[in-house]
Amino acid sequence: KELNEKNGKGDIPEGYAVAPIYIGADDKVFDMSFGGVLFYGPGCSYEVFAGRDASRCLALMSLKEEDALNPDVSDLEEKKIKIMRDWISTFEDRKKYPIVGRLAK
Repeated sequence: KELNEKNGKGDIPEGYAVAPIYIGADDKVFDMSFGGVLFYGPGCSYEVFAGRDASRCLALMSLKEEDALNPDVSDLEEKKIKIMRDWISTFEDRKKYPIVGRLAK
């Protein structure tokens, strides 16, 4: 529930320039609010990920709403899981988005 509320459309807390944007991937929750607003914010290309576990979308490189509503990756081949993990590495190592929590599985 808390993840769904962090979709870039809520109140702007102290220390933030925009409403928080959290994205889940595998077991991690990333805060995309700092540096990711132009990608994940309201009306932007990857808005479908905001406030959701985007694991399936990342693995399939999909912007489809049905993939955003179903984060399960257990039916995907290892090649697709690797794509998701590559995205997670990009978020952590290249973009330096902070990890702010863990997804309950």
